[in-house]
Amino acid sequence: MDETEKRRNGETEKREGACNPPIPRFPDSPISLPADPRPQKIGLFGGTFNPIHLGHLRSAEEVREAFALDRVYFIPAAQPPHKSGRDLAQATHRLKMVELAVADNAYFLASAIELERPGTSYSIDTIRDFLTALQPASLLFIIGIDAFREFATWKDYSSIPNLSDLLVTSRPGSPTPAPDRFLPVALQTLFWYDAETNVYRHTSGHSLILHEIAGLDIAASTIRAKVRTGKSIRYLVHPAVETYITHHALYKQEGASY
Repeated sequence: MDETEKRRNGETEKREGACNPPIPRFPDSPISLPADPRPQKIGLFGGTFNPIHLGHLRSAEEVREAFALDRVYFIPAAQPPHKSGRDLAQATHRLKMVELAVADNAYFLASAIELERPGTSYSIDTIRDFLTALQPASLLFIIGIDAFREFATWKDYSSIPNLSDLLVTSRPGSPTPAPDRFLPVALQTLFWYDAETNVYRHTSGHSLILHEIAGLDIAASTIRAKVRTGKSIRYLVHPAVETYITHHALYKQEGASY
């Protein structure tokens, strides 16, 4: 390649670089950022994941597909405010199981943000951290209907709809309430029901959606009970999670800490 051609190629590279500036990174952030420069649609799926099971994965996949999400972050709670430490595996174990479970899905990511932030794990803090790090992404906070019934007991619960859309998933195997009747009394002053679209609207412009999923009717408590009694958990959890539980002897004794 002669000098003229080298200079011409170098100028082309410079012009391309000017059109596609590097994505800013936050090296100190515990959030893994997607590389795509366009605004992202991000799902946030928190929980104890004690352990993560195929029901969690299937629910997240149905939501991702239905709402065309670019990423779904699975966020294990380090110190869940509404769960006691009884039968609760250490947060590092639960995070590792989440990492193993989502490793073969390019749309799923595990986040250690609540392990790296000291103190009790509050959803409002996590949503704010993601909103700051991933702007201008739009966030969809995914919550099961059982947890949603306790939503009014959460820290700064009334501020959450200002930051994110909310998606409440039905519980497989249980009747799904009518969309216009499932809102707890404490939240009825925060939203108004849009009968044309079957969603609740918030003054911020965000929405609250009740989404019925086919899912899998699996409970983490059932899995822990099976482990204690020496029964198989195959096809209830990801194979890598089953191996991890066995290798680390998790959930062998009721009420123990691991």
